[in-house]
Amino acid sequence: MRRREFITLLGGAAAAWPLVAHAQQSVMPVIGFLDWGSPRPDGRFVVAFRKGLAEAGYVEGQNVAIEYRWAEGQVDRLPALAADLVRRQVAVIVATGVFETALAAASATSTIPIVVAAGGDPVKYGLAASLNRPGGNVTGVTLISTELAGKRLGLLLEMVPQATTVAYLSGGPRLLKYENEASGILEAARALGRQVIVVEASRDRDFEAAFATIVQRQAGALIVGVVPLFTYNSNRIVALAERHKIPTIYPFRVYALGGGLMSYGANLEGPLRQVGVNYVGPILKGAKPADLPVQQPTNFELILNLKTAKALGLTVPLPLLGLADEVIE
Repeated sequence: MRRREFITLLGGAAAAWPLVAHAQQSVMPVIGFLDWGSPRPDGRFVVAFRKGLAEAGYVEGQNVAIEYRWAEGQVDRLPALAADLVRRQVAVIVATGVFETALAAASATSTIPIVVAAGGDPVKYGLAASLNRPGGNVTGVTLISTELAGKRLGLLLEMVPQATTVAYLSGGPRLLKYENEASGILEAARALGRQVIVVEASRDRDFEAAFATIVQRQAGALIVGVVPLFTYNSNRIVALAERHKIPTIYPFRVYALGGGLMSYGANLEGPLRQVGVNYVGPILKGAKPADLPVQQPTNFELILNLKTAKALGLTVPLPLLGLADEVIE
């Protein structure tokens, strides 16, 4: 090869290098992360998700990008946020926090893979043919939050066995109905010989009135339902329970960490890691959501807040202490 031809060829290759680099950068897959909450309280879930992604070989900013969409506790915003991710043509949508995120994403697309990490049964709501063989574009981890309601009642009554009437704070008809939760509480209450009163709060301005009703009806204890509005306002609900001195059990540890008496449910950070390593990573490598079974958590944690128990004048039974996964002093 002549020297001039070699230099011309070399120069052309050098000029092409930036184009190749740009092309490699432009094909970086984009993940849509749809959450009902906001970055501040839910940031630990993002950290857990990124950890799972890294285990699958994907690091944000290096070989994958993530588009975040936060509903800021307003479930009604989810459909528009999901539609925005679809327009962005993301490779996969991660729907977290509450099952409404999965419903919004599924309504927005039937082709983009959707990975769920939320309470709710995807089979019941028509998003999957079965847990073992989802068959469509939706799979993930279901947190079995509502199905634990009867267990929560039993644990609460171990703490306050003298409570003959227990209140159940429900989201009301405006929000996605958690029939399994209500039926679980009522069935367990009948077996334990307790009366349950259902109090609804579908907007944050309903909280004061709801607690006034609980006090008026002389409920000796309270179960807070698995409702996104409640979790988003966890500090406010814990403060109201403290003000009215009502022993309360909650569905997630964030309540107990914020001063709630006790909580029982799945640790949400574990499922978010699973979503990254067991679902999103494989899907980005070519796996089909239809072939990835929906997983269910097998470990649930009981958190007790001894400081709150003392403030309520309660002595925590030793058997309950022995069951606790974490004790806050």
